[in-house]
Amino acid sequence: MELVFLLMLLVVMATALGSGYPVAFALPGSAILTIGAAALTGLVFAGDSGAFFANSGPAQWLSAGVTNLRGVYWEPERDTLIAIPLFIFMGIMLQRSKIAEDLLVTMAQLFGPVPGGLGISVVVVGALLAATTGIVGATVVAMGMISLPAMMRNGYANSLSTGVIAASGTLGQIIPPSIVLIILADQLASAVDQAGQARQTLYRDATGELTMPTEFAVSSTSAGDMFLGAMVPGLLLVGLYIAFILAVAIFRPKLAPAVPYEGKYDTAFLGKVLLSMIPPLALILLVLGSIIAGVATVNQAGAIGAVGAMIMAGYRLHPEGRGHRFTPAILAVLGLAVIAFAITTYDTNVLNVQTAADRIGITIAAIGVALVAISIAWSGVRAFFNEDALRGVMVETAKTTSLVFIILLGAAMLTAAFRAFGGEELVKHFLEGLPGGFWTKFIIVMAVIFVLGFFLDFIEIAVVVVPIVAPILLADPQANVSAVWLGVMIGLNIQTSFLTPPFGFALFYLRGVAPAAVRTIQIYRGVVAFIGLQLAALIIVAFNPPLVNYLPARTSLTSDSAPPPINPALQYCIEEYVALEFAAKSATVASAIDAAGTLDVSYLPEGLRDDWQDGLENAAQAMPLMAEIQTTARAQTAAAEDYRPVHTVVRALQRDAGRLMEEVEELRLRASRGFGDSAAQTARADAAEAEAEALLAQIPEGWEDLQSEFNALNRANTAARMTYRRTVDRAYAPVPELRAVIDGTEALATLGPRIDALAADLDGMDAETADARFSEVESALGEVEGARDIRSLLADARREIDDRSPDPEAAAELVAEAQALHAAELAWRSRAQTDLLAGLSTYDAAIRDTIGLRQQPRLPREQALYVAECRSHHRDISLNF
Repeated sequence: MELVFLLMLLVVMATALGSGYPVAFALPGSAILTIGAAALTGLVFAGDSGAFFANSGPAQWLSAGVTNLRGVYWEPERDTLIAIPLFIFMGIMLQRSKIAEDLLVTMAQLFGPVPGGLGISVVVVGALLAATTGIVGATVVAMGMISLPAMMRNGYANSLSTGVIAASGTLGQIIPPSIVLIILADQLASAVDQAGQARQTLYRDATGELTMPTEFAVSSTSAGDMFLGAMVPGLLLVGLYIAFILAVAIFRPKLAPAVPYEGKYDTAFLGKVLLSMIPPLALILLVLGSIIAGVATVNQAGAIGAVGAMIMAGYRLHPEGRGHRFTPAILAVLGLAVIAFAITTYDTNVLNVQTAADRIGITIAAIGVALVAISIAWSGVRAFFNEDALRGVMVETAKTTSLVFIILLGAAMLTAAFRAFGGEELVKHFLEGLPGGFWTKFIIVMAVIFVLGFFLDFIEIAVVVVPIVAPILLADPQANVSAVWLGVMIGLNIQTSFLTPPFGFALFYLRGVAPAAVRTIQIYRGVVAFIGLQLAALIIVAFNPPLVNYLPARTSLTSDSAPPPINPALQYCIEEYVALEFAAKSATVASAIDAAGTLDVSYLPEGLRDDWQDGLENAAQAMPLMAEIQTTARAQTAAAEDYRPVHTVVRALQRDAGRLMEEVEELRLRASRGFGDSAAQTARADAAEAEAEALLAQIPEGWEDLQSEFNALNRANTAARMTYRRTVDRAYAPVPELRAVIDGTEALATLGPRIDALAADLDGMDAETADARFSEVESALGEVEGARDIRSLLADARREIDDRSPDPEAAAELVAEAQALHAAELAWRSRAQTDLLAGLSTYDAAIRDTIGLRQQPRLPREQALYVAECRSHHRDISLNF
């Protein structure tokens, strides 16, 4: 019966949407009606309102959607959707300020003399508007009203003109900042959690181990990662559009002729071009550049964009001829320059003002902030009083944001209802039962999304389909795709929904402003080629994951908050880099280890001396252990050729048998509780159990031996890697430790007189004074590496004075010991500064990027770029499951 109500859910939803019922009400309404019908049917025919649900009851599923959506906003880490109203405000404000009109006219004059130039100008403007406004409707309408008449007047084919305009207008869905990317990031965050749990279960069932290695975890994503990941695919799409227009202009010049500019290319024209392009480009740089540089989060970047758009509107809406048109914008630029100067020159932490320079820096920064604040207020007043733009923008922002969030709530309820009737499990079983592994599932999902684009809006697809299919695709260890790659692929696919008839919104927008001479069939015919280009971009990105993954990985690994090299998720790529370095510099590393062994460390304290010798012994083992890793890895690769086909067959049989056994358990449970015909259910359970046993009987003979052999190779490689990691950590640890101790020599020397003063003043020192003075010296010693023993002696002396039965003599003896230890420490450290530090530094420089790489606080740039490139590829880990 669950399938009946699942079908009812889909039929009710399709009927509601097809009849033109608002999406915001069609989605939750379908869920409520179907859950209510299932509950009533169960109550009437089975005496249990939850009888026809996969699990739980109607109350739980009715509240599940609201509860899930509410959880998104009550979790501090899940604030992604806050950026939506900010970017919507930015886009509508720029659209109202007529920036698009200025760009279209200027770019047409600039590119017009080139064959296909008008079409290229539309694509360029579409890309710039995509990176600023991101609003498809406004972009298509503006370009349709301004560029389409010009293209028709100059002999462009109607189909090509409309195709270029409609396709360029949709670039805002894939070029960041994009609302669809933010929504996808939010949906994928939940999908990653579900996929991680599914992969953990899969690993436990396959290996029997309770914990899964971190390197096998599903990679997460964020709105910032989605923005970074979509940049190159977006530019790829722009390049494909321009290449197509140029090809048409070359091979069929009558369809896209050159249009000479009647004016002059003089300084006035150059100024016009710069005035049109620099503000949007500056805004793009501020918004996207702040995210890439790690200066701002997506929400903060959205706020920057909203403020920047209002400042641009402030001078654009100001009537020409009136004074101070650009003054607010100039104040903003000046204020930002002052803030940048203050931040780069002074310490502007207001919570840690210690010097006069700090106060000067904060004052300068405050002046910059004041200038920006004046600019914002001035621009806001202008936007409010000129054409009532600010009020209109805020009303439209509120409407659009409300629409998005109501659809999100409705979609959460619909998804909950879909799961209530076992729809998610049904989809999962269908996809996993397909031959061909991940790529078959992926192609099916992409095809479904593409077809749905003919009938559904991008938001509906993102919030209804993605939560169902994304966890299934992300959990698959065969392709081991990243969430950001999957999100960008879905985003590229969803973009076609704006161009596919009959419900492509870009087509409706363009039809509304196109002259009567342009027939609807010409608009449909014009977008076909661009839909093909979008699908071509989809295929290119599918086979080249680094186009998406590299930029987010690079930004993450080179930022100030980059994960340390010891992070388990980075080890595979780090070891790949170190192996290459060992191969290229083995003689240099070996020579450095030998040279370090000749250094005289006999005068060092016993603990440091032993650690140094142990470190050298471990360093000598690093390259042989790396060779062992490579040897075991080659053995794994060779064995995988025979093991993989059998592994795939066996796991499929076990998966199908497990699914049948789940059905058996459910049937027997229902029969035991008296739901339905118990005899029939028992018979079905027996048949399903027999079918499961038949499937397991098909497992090839010798599978267990083959699996045991491969697992032994797998364990050997894992053991080699773990041994290598422990060895290089022990090899390098004494180096920074000894350097820190030697570098603390000067600080230790300055504390000598203070310790001597304690010894001289000890007689007659009361407990309160002793506590204050001793504690002060102890605190200073705590900041000196390797001075712990001296500090402990002074602490013991202080306690002898503070004790209820003070013992000044014992305290004096302890202070004397501290003085002697300080003198001894200072003697060997001073000698090490002269005799050992240079050789130690040379050794450190020679092994820091290989043996010592894991122990660095962060990856150096060269290594970070290599690891980013390595991690941008998807690695098949299915044989570990």
